Amino acid sequence: MWKHISENRILDSLASVLSGPPALAFAPAISLAAFWIGGEYALVAAALGLPLVIACVTEFGALARRRLRRSASEGGLLPIDIFASEMEGIFKASSASGENSACLIVALDDYSDFLDLHGNAAANHLAEQFGSRVLSVIRTQDIVTRLDQNKIAISLHPSQHLDLEACIQMSGRIQSVVEESITLNGAGVYVSCSIGFSLLSSVSDRGFEDWIDAASAALAEAQRNGPSTIRAFSSEARRRSRIRANLRKEFDAALDSGEIRPWFQPQISTDTGRVTGFEALARWEHPQKGVLGPQVFLPFAEQADLMERFGQAMRHHAFSAMRAWDRAGAAVPRIGVNFSSDELRDPALIDRVKWELDQNDLTPDRLAVEVLETVFSRRPDDVITRNVTSLSNLGCCIDLDDFGTGHASIASIKRFDVSRIKIDRSFVAKADRDASQQQLVSAILTMAERLNVETLAEGVETKGEHALMAQLGCNHVQGFGIGKPMPFEKTLDWIAAHQNKVNRVPKIGRQTGS
Repeated sequence: MWKHISENRILDSLASVLSGPPALAFAPAISLAAFWIGGEYALVAAALGLPLVIACVTEFGALARRRLRRSASEGGLLPIDIFASEMEGIFKASSASGENSACLIVALDDYSDFLDLHGNAAANHLAEQFGSRVLSVIRTQDIVTRLDQNKIAISLHPSQHLDLEACIQMSGRIQSVVEESITLNGAGVYVSCSIGFSLLSSVSDRGFEDWIDAASAALAEAQRNGPSTIRAFSSEARRRSRIRANLRKEFDAALDSGEIRPWFQPQISTDTGRVTGFEALARWEHPQKGVLGPQVFLPFAEQADLMERFGQAMRHHAFSAMRAWDRAGAAVPRIGVNFSSDELRDPALIDRVKWELDQNDLTPDRLAVEVLETVFSRRPDDVITRNVTSLSNLGCCIDLDDFGTGHASIASIKRFDVSRIKIDRSFVAKADRDASQQQLVSAILTMAERLNVETLAEGVETKGEHALMAQLGCNHVQGFGIGKPMPFEKTLDWIAAHQNKVNRVPKIGRQTGS
């Protein structure tokens, strides 16, 4: 994007040169050259045409400048190329004068979720409100542009008194006005925004593009720390940015070396207490940083378009574990593997999964395809629909993961032939002590029973939660109260110890007459 903007600035500079005094100085030389090459007719043509060309170029430059002044005077959003040109001027002038400036980037949180939930018309209305509210806060001499529907960049007018505290206060005012209620279909809707900013003094020894990149890095830091967060660019943020860049490179190498592999968390039946499966959860066994969870490295995989390769590596290790359990005589009926939306958009996915199952001598019913509820709720494209349906037709079990946190409809559950819904841990936590939590879980279980769909409660951490899930009729449970994720090498011992415990413990009874 900034390369395109730089090209536009070069053209503007060229127009400025052609319309200024230097062009007039070359006029006699151009006329003489025309006469030398083409004679009197060429001289007449040059004499008549050159003033016309200069006049047109002059008008072009004047028009561009008038457009810039008009946009700025009205306090509107500047075109991005003009914004970049003005910001470069601020960078150079402020660096020379010793005044300070700042670049702020404001982004609406969870904009894609808002779009999925309310539709395009509502999202466009939100974007318009977002722009006008930001403009209502800034000063007339500050400049603003829209980077995306949910992202706006601001460059503050240079000042001797602009510092970190002033930028934080400005960011707070922007957040306050953006996060006020927006009327949508007669109802109030609230959104939040994150802000990253970079003072010019933090990057004055670098270049104009680095200034914008620094603000973008600060915004990314804010978004990683949760909604409605403000972050300033700093040397520490720069260091973390370099670390993340290095991790991206290391991630690619770690897939090759086998450092990234699944750890396995057991799932058990609430009826018999026996193991009904394991879920494969990604872990990076980093040689220096220790064991890293997926929240640390999966964003790098997504940014680097490595999710499909990551998914293949996870299935390879998961299927290898199934073969090893079978050879050891351990009864593990099923392995749950998460499938990302990127993988589900791969037209070749079904053929690849068939080949992988065949190579490991596994039948499809032993694979539980875990799909996040948000994948179903975001109006999946035809490829996703076809792949999920084909996996179900192949004989794989379809697990709807984190149920209750997205907006998947009952129709989606039936359309995708979901085999089991996994009740999110946010509903399970303290359900044995919180009546409202218990009511929510009970309602989900009742719905699942009517749809003839199995259920699994995630995040079961206490004996009370385990007992309640069994009494309410939940089929399976998973969580730290059952077993923590563990490397494959520890699973056989855990299975043996758990089986010995089951043989000594009486069965937990279910509620009757519900």
